[in-house]
Amino acid sequence: MDEEVIPILRVEDAAAAVAWYERLCFTKQWEHRFAPGLPAFVEIARGGVRLFLSEHKGDARPDTLVYLRVRDVEAIASEFGVQARNAPWAREVELRDPDGNRLRIGTPTE
Repeated sequence: MDEEVIPILRVEDAAAAVAWYERLCFTKQWEHRFAPGLPAFVEIARGGVRLFLSEHKGDARPDTLVYLRVRDVEAIASEFGVQARNAPWAREVELRDPDGNRLRIGTPTE
């Protein structure tokens, strides 16, 4: 098993969050509920990058910031109708998911 870090993001509606993250090319891997009607806990992945989305109130807080390195930030900028900006280390965009979590997404510069 490879060791890894998987950020947990708080979401109100896991299905809506999964649909939003699909625009970033994430796909739903699995969903768990302790019983029908209880909060969902979902894993999404984009290549080797994984995020957990949790409806459980104690797992995380909104307004978390996650940095995601990608090969083509311009494609993401186009999908979301935003302009990428140059930083000293990357060309970046910053997005907020429907629950207020922040994603800074960048393609490293040479």
